[in-house]
Amino acid sequence: MADRETGSAVLDTLVENRGAFLAYLTRRVGDPALAEDLLQDAFAKALARPEMLPDDEALVPWFYRTLRNAAIDRFRRQGAADRGLEAFARELNNVEAVPDETRREVCQCIGRLATTLKPDYADALLAVEVEGQAVKDYAERKGLTAGNAAVRVFRARQALKQRVVESCGTCAEHGCLNCTCQAAV
Repeated sequence: MADRETGSAVLDTLVENRGAFLAYLTRRVGDPALAEDLLQDAFAKALARPEMLPDDEALVPWFYRTLRNAAIDRFRRQGAADRGLEAFARELNNVEAVPDETRREVCQCIGRLATTLKPDYADALLAVEVEGQAVKDYAERKGLTAGNAAVRVFRARQALKQRVVESCGTCAEHGCLNCTCQAAV
């Protein structure tokens, strides 16, 4: 019974200070919706582990520290995500175009191997990968659901990948550059 009363008192104290907690977080993160999310997460964590909560007077200062740490963690995660996106953008800017001659060689090899796939798979790859048709449009044209068409394209890619590995061996591991497998097809 004492534990239940203690838990109720903790909850009452946290709820009484909810407005102040939310204002504190909103000032820190600058976004009321994000502040509300962080506050709800902190409430849930605190109530899930009542044995970790300090007694009486120390509860409110402890909860402010918890909220401060939650805001800091959020900014750290966001900073890491932003750095990852920036690195990806730099990487995309530095990608060199594949020379037309290499593209033709690779496409001829892949094209020959694609003809060995099931007709439904070959048709899906031709429409989506070669002609650039959206999967949704391909699905409508074939009378399929978008999900079914996406699965078909995925399976076709997997089957073609397997054929390339079987036919080209180590050439496929290196992106089919300097392709020497034409005679094997």
